[in-house]
Amino acid sequence: MRIGVLDVGSNTAQLVVADVGDGVPLPVHAIKEPVRLAEVIGRDGALCAEAIDRLATAVGAAVAQARRWEVQELFAYATAVVRDAPNRDAALAGIEARTGVRLGTLSGTEEAELTFLAVRRWMGWRAGPLLLLDIGGGSAEIAYGHDLAPSFAVSLPIGAARITRERLRGDPPRSAKVDKVRGYLRRELGEVASRMRWDAPRTAVATSRTFQQLAQLCGAPPLRHGLFVPRVLRREELARQIGRLGALTAAKRARLPGISAPRARQSLAGALVAHTMLDMFGLDEVTICPWALREGILLRRVESAGSWAGRALTLAEPAGTA
Repeated sequence: MRIGVLDVGSNTAQLVVADVGDGVPLPVHAIKEPVRLAEVIGRDGALCAEAIDRLATAVGAAVAQARRWEVQELFAYATAVVRDAPNRDAALAGIEARTGVRLGTLSGTEEAELTFLAVRRWMGWRAGPLLLLDIGGGSAEIAYGHDLAPSFAVSLPIGAARITRERLRGDPPRSAKVDKVRGYLRRELGEVASRMRWDAPRTAVATSRTFQQLAQLCGAPPLRHGLFVPRVLRREELARQIGRLGALTAAKRARLPGISAPRARQSLAGALVAHTMLDMFGLDEVTICPWALREGILLRRVESAGSWAGRALTLAEPAGTA
């Protein structure tokens, strides 16, 4: 069976197409469509007409690819940037009218649980008690557990794009703003940090493009070297890079190793969130995992076929295309 997973975030809409049987899903195609919502989203998180248009265009292109690759089941979800928008329902209806697809929304806890499943499968049981850290555009997910499902999972409103939009205006922002963000993040993470220090996970793993780019900035091999190359992000080196990021404009950050132009503006916020996590959780380093939410959805579909088959979308043609 051929399954597609479309994950719509604040920077991109990403589709992965995989053939699934009794074993691990085998990816056969992947595309990434830019949305760059940080450029047009309102300060209150509302999705303006331009944002909805960008989303509909990206989703439409991804759905066309899903049809081309003969996807039998499509799972399409929008993450925090859409989920938390005050005009979410109107935005989803507008996207559906244009594309024929009604995007679902996962709760932050569901995102954490699905990503944890992907990371557990990638790392294996040898990882022992596992801590997951994931920084998205609108939220950050943290999960911990000994099994396939986490015993603890939480989503916090400290995504890199959201912190940039709400608390780090300026290019570059003033140092006083950076200091205030550090204090805010410590307050947001305080309760979770207390629990993680008590649970003392054996293995700490980070996923998401934010962590991948920060790891490359700090010396890890780029993704073009392959998925199986070991990559880590070290707290000490990240602390040094924060000072560097804070002194540069977004345009100059985009010239640094690992920092892409679409994420350059939010790279400082992402680094601050990541460093605060490592510092407060008592971690010297984290392992970077290439599997995340999309792989988690694929695995959940394979491992829980009955309950998840009903969530698949029918690829109906959008209105007016017949």
